[in-house]
Amino acid sequence: MRIRQAFAVGLLGLAPALTGCLTHTRSVPRIYPAPLVYDSTLDQLLKQVDDRYAAVQSVRYDVTVMASTGGGKQGKVKEYPSLDGWFFLRKPDDLCVILKLPIVRSTALNMVSGSKGWKLYIPIENKAMEGTSQVPDPSQHGLESLRPVVILDSLLVRGVRPGEIVAQTSGSRIIESAVTGKKRLIEEPDYHLAILAQPQGQSARTLRVIHISRANLLPYQQDIYDDQGKIVTETTYGNYKQFGDTQFPTRIVIARPIDQYTLTITVTNILQNQKFDDDQFDLKIPERVPVRNMDHPNESARTNPS
Repeated sequence: MRIRQAFAVGLLGLAPALTGCLTHTRSVPRIYPAPLVYDSTLDQLLKQVDDRYAAVQSVRYDVTVMASTGGGKQGKVKEYPSLDGWFFLRKPDDLCVILKLPIVRSTALNMVSGSKGWKLYIPIENKAMEGTSQVPDPSQHGLESLRPVVILDSLLVRGVRPGEIVAQTSGSRIIESAVTGKKRLIEEPDYHLAILAQPQGQSARTLRVIHISRANLLPYQQDIYDDQGKIVTETTYGNYKQFGDTQFPTRIVIARPIDQYTLTITVTNILQNQKFDDDQFDLKIPERVPVRNMDHPNESARTNPS
């Protein structure tokens, strides 16, 4: 009994030291709550995503694109010069990308995609690529692994397709925001919509996750997963502006962690629901230009006869 009393007295005597002399207080950036937060049900969120996607049948983006390859695994990042140009998109899967060289304004890159596959022509390097597969060969990395479907899936955020199911969670993220000229850290609540394939037994595979800000109920990120559950595309959206009746992000960053490249797209103007002719999505490769079949990358490139 006396031992217990002595032990208790000892702890009481040690308490001031533990709570005072041995502690240290340091300053950290203060986090402020978001000034405006919206609530929404799952049905409302899905309808908003569907309505924005359905409002666009075709669209022309005036863009500036900057590409980079590499990352932490390589210990270096290679950045390419920014190129101005256009993205032409027509549902369901037609895409045309035209990028121009600075100053001289000649074509740096022309890529088309449709139901018959895709083609890419790089005049300055006198080479072309084509293929039908939407998934690059595992040996292909960097911009060699770029496929039109990556851009198609990232430009417009699609809702739930038939046969898919969705699960909603909520959380928050910390963002930096300038208030009255001062930078502040803001805790912004958000919603997460996980799009799942139909369950097989007791498991369901995640296809995509759409992250929606509760400050404006607009997507700020979309993660796309492969069959192994790995993120293959991580796209972030920002600087939304009104074009016509629809809000579009004017900054889109497409990161492909496995393929080891990033596309940063700055949108300067958008024209939606314009009529595009079919030849807009038909690329004629010039004669004598070597064409590499990216479905069979180990085969020799063929050359169009003169």
